[in-house]
Amino acid sequence: MPEAHNGDTTLYYETMGDPSNPTILLIMGLGAQMVAFRNEFCEIFVDAGFHIIRFDNRDVGLSSKTPGNPPALEKLLAAQWEEPTEPDVPYLLSDMANDAVAVLNAIGIEKAHLVGVSMGGMIAQMIVIDHPDRVLTLTSIMSTTGSPDAGTAKPELMMKMPLTVPSTREEAIANSVETFRLISGPHFDADDHAEEAAMTYDRNWNPNAQGFQIAAIFSSGDRTDALGSATTPTLVIHGRLDPLVQLSGGEATASAIPNSRLVVFDDMGHDLPEVLWSDMTKEIIGHAQANADN
Repeated sequence: MPEAHNGDTTLYYETMGDPSNPTILLIMGLGAQMVAFRNEFCEIFVDAGFHIIRFDNRDVGLSSKTPGNPPALEKLLAAQWEEPTEPDVPYLLSDMANDAVAVLNAIGIEKAHLVGVSMGGMIAQMIVIDHPDRVLTLTSIMSTTGSPDAGTAKPELMMKMPLTVPSTREEAIANSVETFRLISGPHFDADDHAEEAAMTYDRNWNPNAQGFQIAAIFSSGDRTDALGSATTPTLVIHGRLDPLVQLSGGEATASAIPNSRLVVFDDMGHDLPEVLWSDMTKEIIGHAQANADN
């Protein structure tokens, strides 16, 4: 089983395509396993001449799991209004960025094009901040800067979201379907998502994953100022209908990073619908090819 190591953390990864080709590192979002980047989605990049790496973030899939219980969400929310202190959480987004770099190291990749989705976009932003020498380009999808003034969820969405942790396979699948029904755009397919949710549950589902990862997000602060010094060619993709990370998050990201480009899909929510794969990958491939010599 291909594994990378960042200290005591083990990261499971897979590759596709010719390793002599330029590498795209795909970084998935909150609680999601690497297989959420569907094989067919990855193959579009392989067919365009890229080497693809996808990996399970810590606490999901086949990667390491954090022991114990995640911090209480109420405590994390309250801390947002207090004087900044040393975060009392197991890890931060910067640690997850180091995980991604450890994957590149394990495969022997000096530089990669980064494509991060939602929390994965936040992790990719941290790689640009902490490890700029490892990055060719950044594509930040349906993500935000960590600023409390941008990319917040719609209040009415949070009133409807299922927040209890499922205790059975059936509950986990139903919970995932309902969550994505609420956050996705008009192309959401409930039956297709139920199949994916069942597959990821059987692959290796961790009920504590989202709690630990949300703690990392909330405790990592605002990246706006640090992103202002970035020189990485950046593409920002966002859905106009995104209710979880609203469009202001993508706009803030594009505003923070000099010379970045924002592409908005009018019929996209907080999801990667297959109907948009062609247009989305065209943007990412064009961005990578235009900055191949970075």
